[in-house]
Amino acid sequence: MANPRKWSKARSTKPPDGRIRQSQVVSTFGPGSMLDLVDDAVLVGGLDFWRLKGSGEIVNEPRLLEIVEPLFQRNKWPLSKEAPFRKPPAGDEREASEGCGIQVYEFPRWFVCQNPRCRAMVKANSLERVNQTYRHRCPGVESKPERCVPVRFVAACRRGHLADIDWPWWMHEHAPCDAPQLKLEEGVSADFNDIQVSCTTCGKRRRLVDMTVKDQQHRCGGERPWLGLEAKERCEEKQRLLIRTASNGYFAQTTSAITIPEPESLQRKVRSVWSVLQVATAEVLPAFRNIPNVKEALGDATNEAVLEAITAERENRPEDVPEIRTAEWLQFLSQPEEKPGEMPKDRSELFWARRIARPKGLPSQVERVVLARRLREVQAQVGFTRLEPLTKDLQGRYDLEVELAPLSLHRDWVPVTEMQGEGVLLVLSEEQVHKWELSEPVLRRTQVLFKAWERWQKHSKSKLPFPGVRLYLLHSLAHLLMTEVALECGYPASSIRERLYCAPHDAAVPMAGILLMTGTTGTEGTLGGLVEEGRRLGRHVSRAWEAARLCSNDPVCAHHDPVGRDDRNLEGAACHSCLFVPECSCERFNQYLDRVLVVPTLGHEDVAFLKTP
Repeated sequence: MANPRKWSKARSTKPPDGRIRQSQVVSTFGPGSMLDLVDDAVLVGGLDFWRLKGSGEIVNEPRLLEIVEPLFQRNKWPLSKEAPFRKPPAGDEREASEGCGIQVYEFPRWFVCQNPRCRAMVKANSLERVNQTYRHRCPGVESKPERCVPVRFVAACRRGHLADIDWPWWMHEHAPCDAPQLKLEEGVSADFNDIQVSCTTCGKRRRLVDMTVKDQQHRCGGERPWLGLEAKERCEEKQRLLIRTASNGYFAQTTSAITIPEPESLQRKVRSVWSVLQVATAEVLPAFRNIPNVKEALGDATNEAVLEAITAERENRPEDVPEIRTAEWLQFLSQPEEKPGEMPKDRSELFWARRIARPKGLPSQVERVVLARRLREVQAQVGFTRLEPLTKDLQGRYDLEVELAPLSLHRDWVPVTEMQGEGVLLVLSEEQVHKWELSEPVLRRTQVLFKAWERWQKHSKSKLPFPGVRLYLLHSLAHLLMTEVALECGYPASSIRERLYCAPHDAAVPMAGILLMTGTTGTEGTLGGLVEEGRRLGRHVSRAWEAARLCSNDPVCAHHDPVGRDDRNLEGAACHSCLFVPECSCERFNQYLDRVLVVPTLGHEDVAFLKTP
């Protein structure tokens, strides 16, 4: 029998210029970041240039809003109360559509000819576009257009502004000749002293290192091309030379919350139907409560309680609930002991954890271990910085006084990514941690770290207090364990993330714990390997202790002085050979690390928290 279906010609659609994962859009390649596509160098557009399907995929996490909302109020940015979190657009590779995706802006606009005899620096609007690449017709006998690549250098400031360097204006020291013809000449090294720009018209030359001299840096023009060409603002900062592919070109400022079972407060219920209740009064509230979604949200709460919650929301009064990480910590500690054969009921359980018997070989300083077979973490990007990262407090909040570069001008939501995986919580003995903190060798080391932190604070202008030596201990131990666990758990090192629970001894709820969890949004996040390695933590701690005692860079690493001449003020004995991990795995950009505090180290044997394996 003939097939009655009529075969039609496949629709011709233009494929996207590049592809990145949704989780990368909320971290490494968020709005305002620079990245290289196959044929182009681009700048990721702000949220105003994101094309979502409909209103986008909305994610609900009320506890995360407690951190994000005060930051947006301080900066006077719009933020929806009903749908503040949405996922980045998910493209369809089979049927690509320009109606769904993220627009990017070609940046930088200056290009360098790859003919070694030419090396001309030319703007894109003066070049030919051939087969998705720019071509330059070199002067002389060559008739074939030569390929051009984007220039490696741009100008940026600490407030996140970004701009093309005005090469003729800079090279001629603010007085360009009549017809500047520029060339970029690079030596055998990548040092700025070995790179210079010359003008074939007037013969003037200038080395790139001059742009790094502080006295010769010019005032920033306040350009924000990721928000549109007309988004300039006034800026008093100095422009600095930036290599566009350098790691300090973009620091996404993210914050996250783990979904935990807790009763939803009335104020959160009011917030979920705020578009209706924001104009409610005592007279009209009974009528509003007949609306189906309002009736479902408020339940059997009294009118007086609802009006009080509405007033609190109008006045932006914070809810009287534990801080976000304190609430998670208490939830972990309250979990029952594991029973044989006990497993989560179904996929609807977003949080499922159990306390297990102490694994063999664990040192006495570890009080208990909690295994979480189900974890859901929602991570939101609230802004970004360039040149220097911002630090968070112990609860994961950013300093409200620090200015972040915005992600959009008009959108009232922030991009989030949702990660569902598993984790292992290591709880240290509060009694032994506090006793260690008060010991004489540790107090001396604390003074050294504090002086280095003061120098960093003066330079960064941070208003946050010194986090304490306890954070250095937990952070360093977390990195050592991540490195060891990644060798056997079945996950790559970049797919394991840390979450530190740290609060001083005199806090209402003191905390000293490390959560290692899977940090990927794909199927790798639920393989079960990380939980099973939690049962063998004794062996992993022992191996981490042996590996950390001697670094391949010792004695240089062990004797690193955080108060020294370099700018590593937030690191003691730490380097790429012993403590540094992929930055996607670390919540503090590989800062606040000191191996001396964890294990006996060359020249510092009396400071270690774990003196024996």
